[in-house]
Amino acid sequence: MLKYSFIFICTWLAFNMASAQFKPLKIGYTNVEYLIQLMPDLKIVEKDYATYRLQLENKLKEQLTGYEAKVKDYQAKMATMNDATKKQKEEELLKEQQVLLKSEQQMEEDLLKKNQELMQPLYDKLDKVIKEVAKENDYTYIFNTDAGSGTTPILLYGPEEFNITELVKKKLGIAK
Repeated sequence: MLKYSFIFICTWLAFNMASAQFKPLKIGYTNVEYLIQLMPDLKIVEKDYATYRLQLENKLKEQLTGYEAKVKDYQAKMATMNDATKKQKEEELLKEQQVLLKSEQQMEEDLLKKNQELMQPLYDKLDKVIKEVAKENDYTYIFNTDAGSGTTPILLYGPEEFNITELVKKKLGIAK
């Protein structure tokens, strides 16, 4: 009997000690895109992006203007050209048109890359703040309520008491 009592007491102590080490599960949520839109740094990113876009667009416009001038020149002189010269000029214009199309595609790729490059520091900053808020408030998990445009949100419902958006806004210094 003493043996069974000893085993019971040891088991009970082990269970109580183990359960004392487990923290309760606490889940929070926020909307990352909403918070990004509120960040003051976004205005700087948008301005830098617009400036970069304008530079690329102006470069492309210069190429297009040069191409259009060559087309007009060709059309004006076309009647006086022999067939071999016409064919050569048409091939040159076709090559230049292909270069223009590639430049336009490259511009779109460059803009996408620049946007990601400019936005990454904002996402990194927000990620850091969300983690700080989670640690300070003993959250086990934080979910993003927005999975992106045209997708089903990751979190469909959550009690407002677990919405950490206001805590994150406060830590970011956003008053809205």
